[in-house]
Amino acid sequence: MLDSGLARRLAVLAGLPGVRERAEMVRDGCTRLRFHETLRRRMPQAAAESRVRGAWASASLDGATVPVEAVRDLMRGRRPWPVDPDPAMRVVRGAVTATAATEHLAGLLRTAPLQALARLHVAAASDLLPAEQLGRPRGGGEDCDELVTLGPAPALARTGRLAQLSELVAAGAAPPPEVPALVLAAVVHAEIAVLRPFVRGNGVVARAMERALVQASGLDPTGVAVCEAGHLDQGATAYLGALTAYGEGSAAGVGLWLVHCGDSLLAAVREAERVCEAVRAGRLT
Repeated sequence: MLDSGLARRLAVLAGLPGVRERAEMVRDGCTRLRFHETLRRRMPQAAAESRVRGAWASASLDGATVPVEAVRDLMRGRRPWPVDPDPAMRVVRGAVTATAATEHLAGLLRTAPLQALARLHVAAASDLLPAEQLGRPRGGGEDCDELVTLGPAPALARTGRLAQLSELVAAGAAPPPEVPALVLAAVVHAEIAVLRPFVRGNGVVARAMERALVQASGLDPTGVAVCEAGHLDQGATAYLGALTAYGEGSAAGVGLWLVHCGDSLLAAVREAERVCEAVRAGRLT
């Protein structure tokens, strides 16, 4: 159960300007998506294409730009992965694997949230880090040089934020009535990005966890909303700027990030509707 003090703080965040309105719009959009005609019979195909576009967008936000058609072929096995991938392709493979892993996290998010986080990291960073650094938080002598615009990554041993992150992930899978699912998914995303619990792969993990929570919370049970594409839709600069504002800790900065995430999820639903139309028209077969 979510700590009462933390629940109150999250409820306050939901009351920041523009946040609750975005949460209601996102809920309505996801409800509309749920009843899309395509999803009555072809939900698995639509969800698979959502993961393709999500992995492509997540890699793009980390600077690894490849055609979405290439990501689709790689995920479907139509194209082999390079034997010796370049740095960009390593990021792409991490994004693909982590996005695919979100489909198997529902049971862990509530009962073993740190294990769920570790699984996403193993998926995201297997091509980026040695085995001994996979799936475990940074140690005292380890730093992280990702997301540098957010400032230095905090020393994990000096904060209680990793334990709080665990609590937030568990709550995000089953939000209390007073806290919209949008708020919890957005806060978890930002906490991973700001805390940077791992040496590498934090951005991909943060976006994959948001996707997992949006589905597990019931906000979009179909798994078709393309959360990552929603962030990319607003541009990498706006995405990093909103995360930086959150990291500053002010009410205005946190509110900016939450509104950004609301707008991103609205864009994610629009992209999901385009996915549904493409599946119905047979353009992805």
